[in-house]
Amino acid sequence: MEEGKGVKSPRKTPGWNRKHGEESGQNEACYVSYKRFRRWIHFPRSGTEAPAVSTPLTTGRRQRERSFELDTVCQRLELDSPPAHHEAARGGLQGALQGYYLHNTPHHPPLQTCLDNTGGRLVPQGDLYTSKHVTYHQGQGTTCATKCPTTDADVRRCSLQPFTVLDKAPESPHGGSVMKLAAPSLLNDYYTNVLDCSCNGMVALALGSSVVLWNSETRALVGSLEPRPQAGRHQSVSSLCWSRDGRALCIGTRRGEVELWDVENKQNVRRLPSHLSVVGALSWQQQLLSSGSVLGRIHHLDPRAPAPLVGAAVQEEGICSLQWSPGDDWLASGSTDGLLRIWDRDIAGPTRTKQPVTTMKQPSAVKAMGWCPWQEKNIATGGGWKDGELRIWDTQSGTCVNSANTNSQICSLRWAEKKKCLVTGHGLPHHQVTCWSWGSASLHPVCQLTGHSGRVLHLASNPDSTQIYSAAADQCFRIWDL
Repeated sequence: MEEGKGVKSPRKTPGWNRKHGEESGQNEACYVSYKRFRRWIHFPRSGTEAPAVSTPLTTGRRQRERSFELDTVCQRLELDSPPAHHEAARGGLQGALQGYYLHNTPHHPPLQTCLDNTGGRLVPQGDLYTSKHVTYHQGQGTTCATKCPTTDADVRRCSLQPFTVLDKAPESPHGGSVMKLAAPSLLNDYYTNVLDCSCNGMVALALGSSVVLWNSETRALVGSLEPRPQAGRHQSVSSLCWSRDGRALCIGTRRGEVELWDVENKQNVRRLPSHLSVVGALSWQQQLLSSGSVLGRIHHLDPRAPAPLVGAAVQEEGICSLQWSPGDDWLASGSTDGLLRIWDRDIAGPTRTKQPVTTMKQPSAVKAMGWCPWQEKNIATGGGWKDGELRIWDTQSGTCVNSANTNSQICSLRWAEKKKCLVTGHGLPHHQVTCWSWGSASLHPVCQLTGHSGRVLHLASNPDSTQIYSAAADQCFRIWDL
């Protein structure tokens, strides 16, 4: 799913994205109404059949969550192609998916979506773009629909192991691409946060339902972590975050589960209180873990306590980014509605009466976000495809102090502390990584790194900030030398 005005609440109608939000995943073509989409799909109406994908469920705790997911799907499936490009679909959901056709530009990477074969639900697994050329295979309790490989290179890519070296460039004193590695099954989903590097140089990257560990110093694959299946079904990872000491990794899933892992022993040490929806972002404050969901709930968790939920906050919009400031005094939450909220460190008390200290607004979702390590009151945010603005905010006054128009979708953002620069990952038109110099009165690009053929969804840096790691929708992981 692309970024922007994603999901605000279950009560929003499927056409909401089209009217208000630019980043709903259909920004390269024209819109087709949801009513027309429903006419293309024919479902049996037997009382024993599972509910149709566009039929929200309204009762019970799990059904309320399921209703939210279904509304999300309906919003994402506003198809873009002219009616002539679509074939009438009969024979249930699988036949309908085979009938979809979207016009893809050469910039589009292979795309994925998955069908949960229990309950008749469509589970979002990245962009819900589908093509005429669809193949189905059974695995791990889900039926996956992926774009068929059309070239020998695509076939080889599908069979590669994670972090297989695809290309190695000679290191240059001027910086640039150092190495290109494989990241098969990386979900093309703007709202995920699935790449992080620990203080020890251990890279964690979620590929579908697995988290792969890679040592950036030895450049060796260390192993993988598998979140516990729910009801026998594996669940895709939507967010992850290393603890400050690099010993523990927290993993959030699309089904709302939050798990704490001992990485050295590769053991799941605790299952923390879960959300009712996708865990969009995670952030540590010393021994305290904060998690945010796309239903707008923030949980503050102390894994050492018998009852780990020690505080909470509620906002109306879905949370797509969450980060504690370097001094652990402030928590920033970015929403799908373009609101950037700053919360104080007092996490206790009633959840519904707690208010943010400051609220700032930008035209698109606040997914690309990061506190400046050496100017603690300042935070950077990146705008989406119809915005494309890089902004530096003063969180005390709530004002934008610097900005620069990138003419590009900003998908990810990281500060390189020891290099005193800001790094952004972009989507269309060039899928580049850009390094920025920021002073008190200026924000300007220093260099532009190109090589990805899909939008740069995630960024991380090694502990000494000499290298940047990027994971993109082209299912490649790149190392860039700064």
